Amino acid sequence: MAVKPASFFSSQYINGIYIPSALLVIGCAIVKKEWTPYAVVLAALLGGWKVYNNQARKVLKPTEFQTFELKEKTVLSHNVAIYRFNLPHATDILGLPIGQHISLGATIEGQPKEVVRSYTPISSDENPGYFDLLIKSYPTGNISKHMASLKIGQTMKVKGPKGAMVYTPNMVRHFGMICGGTGITPMLQIIRAIIRGRPSNGGMDRTEVDLIFANVDHSDILLKDDLDALAREDSGFRVHYVLNNPPEKWSGGTGFVTAEMIKENLPGPAKDMKILICGPPPMVSAMKKATDSLGLGLLCVMGEWELVVEDEGHDILCLVLWDPSAEMVGDLARYEQTKICLTISTQQLREWRSISPISKVSHLKL
Repeated sequence: MAVKPASFFSSQYINGIYIPSALLVIGCAIVKKEWTPYAVVLAALLGGWKVYNNQARKVLKPTEFQTFELKEKTVLSHNVAIYRFNLPHATDILGLPIGQHISLGATIEGQPKEVVRSYTPISSDENPGYFDLLIKSYPTGNISKHMASLKIGQTMKVKGPKGAMVYTPNMVRHFGMICGGTGITPMLQIIRAIIRGRPSNGGMDRTEVDLIFANVDHSDILLKDDLDALAREDSGFRVHYVLNNPPEKWSGGTGFVTAEMIKENLPGPAKDMKILICGPPPMVSAMKKATDSLGLGLLCVMGEWELVVEDEGHDILCLVLWDPSAEMVGDLARYEQTKICLTISTQQLREWRSISPISKVSHLKL
């Protein structure tokens, strides 16, 4: 695979442009000296064309679905796989900002309209020519089951970028991350970006990261080898595993993630630390309550989950927008970063769920 060259003095430029151009000009000078000026012009044109085609091109379109071909499928377990999709050219990149996600769309039999779900690639723009998605197939999942049925060479519809958060180096001093299951994917995207940007790698990112990763069984821990390798490589990243059903001689956390676990393993309250959460709705709800009780600052709930309404009679909801393109109507009372407070009735809520992407919000207490 061709990779975007790091500089004009890379081997790709030297071997692909400079040496062939020099041979063309020198050859013409030896064979027929009067052709040399034409050879110089031709070498310049071909070299310029090569440089132009060698640049990374961002392919994502936020408002338009495009189809990408499935190149590889790596099965990790009976219901989890990594899907690799080709980009049009070997030097193309998605152009996905760190912290954002893409939407997958498919027409599925039995569904009245196109089904759209959000996923975070586990690859990045550092990997030109393709993108990887880690997806767990659920019995009731429309897109996940559709993905599991795809054959090599078939296509998937994709658009983006989407999302309210964009990570920038040193935006906080310390991240505390809590995730469960496939909720690891947006966390891993940010973790890898932070480590790539370390001073030891030529960057300036000094962000500390502590991750609590919760699962049911040991076999459910996705990308454990990758996470452990990153933790060994970088002293500023630490991962803490929690299992509901731990094996014998398990040294990690046991049971559900509690406020005590969070207090022990994540940074304490401070203006320059923030919490990121991603997981199933019950876990997200419990983690928000736990972090609130500890006075920790919630930056973002990563992912797309169903709206949780704890009190149907309550007509004040505080919603965290995951999809800023969601078309919502109503009286806007306050906007603060990704947080929107709206005064609505229960009937309005039911109507919104039928006409709007209301599943792309998450409940917060006022």
